[in-house]
Amino acid sequence: MAAVTLQNLANTPGARRRSKIVGRGESSGRGKTCGRGTKGQYARSGHKHKPAFEGGQMRLLRRIPKRGFNQSHKRLFMPVAVGDLSRFEAGAAVTPELLRTAGLVNGRVERVKILGDGELKKSLTVNAHAFSESARRKITEAGGAVNVIP
Repeated sequence: MAAVTLQNLANTPGARRRSKIVGRGESSGRGKTCGRGTKGQYARSGHKHKPAFEGGQMRLLRRIPKRGFNQSHKRLFMPVAVGDLSRFEAGAAVTPELLRTAGLVNGRVERVKILGDGELKKSLTVNAHAFSESARRKITEAGGAVNVIP
C-alpha cells in the first residue's frame, strides 16, 4: 500500500454522505414542503435549531448544578516522585525536558513539582519549578543539588 500524502488523501468509503436534494417535484419524495411538514416555526425559512435546544425541556447546561469558582490563571504542576528520579545516572542534571522524554511528565502541564515519595540513593542535580520539603531534604542528603526554575 502506498504511503498517504497530501496528493492521494481520500475519505474512507461511506464517511461522506451525499447531501439531501429537496424541492425537485412531488415524485422525488422530497417535493412541495421539502420534508419540513406543514406550517409552524420549523417550516419557515430562517429558523435555526439552537445547538442546546431540547424541545422546551430545561437545557442540560441549566440542569447541572454550578459550584465554586474556576481560576483561569491557576498554575498547574505535574507531580514527580523522588523515587522516580533514581532511573537517571548518578551526576545527571535532571530538567523538565529530560523528565518529559523519560515519560515522567506528560500533557500540557509546563511546571514540574518534585514530591518526596520514594528513596533516592544517587547524587543528582534536579531542576524543577517547585519542590516539597521532604523532596528537597532527600535530594540534598543523597549528595545532589536542588535548583528552582522561576
